[in-house]
Amino acid sequence: MRITEFLKLEAVVSHLAARTKADVLTELAASVSKVAPAVPVTRIHEVLAEREKIGSTGMEKGVAIPHGRLAEIVDLVACFGVSKQGVDFDARDGKPSHFFFALVAPENSAGVHLKALSKVSRLFRSDALRDAILAANTPEEIYALIAQEDGRA
Repeated sequence: MRITEFLKLEAVVSHLAARTKADVLTELAASVSKVAPAVPVTRIHEVLAEREKIGSTGMEKGVAIPHGRLAEIVDLVACFGVSKQGVDFDARDGKPSHFFFALVAPENSAGVHLKALSKVSRLFRSDALRDAILAANTPEEIYALIAQEDGRA
């Protein structure tokens, strides 16, 4: 499985405007809806917010992976957003999150969902990738960096 199979360029946001966790989820849901237009943005937001109520998806090293499953989704879809200033996302290490990779999978696809979560988590362990993404200015640059690093795995 390659990240570029479920992350499309049009779902990459190089400069998230959000300053709060709630606003990040709203912005990510809007981005996911670009690649899943048949699903109302409110449903996407709802599933991401519900998952956050269970426990924060903020990891270490500035990475957060909000995710969920929806019956209305046929194939795994994703978006990726960068916050240069960082947002308090209740991360495990207590530091601001800068890299937001939202995943929405079909309801009956636990295996694919978990595989994608694992793949994204491994990808963002790279300090060099995180630094390069923070330095990038366009969605195209960010997408190319992710695709390049993913191709090495």
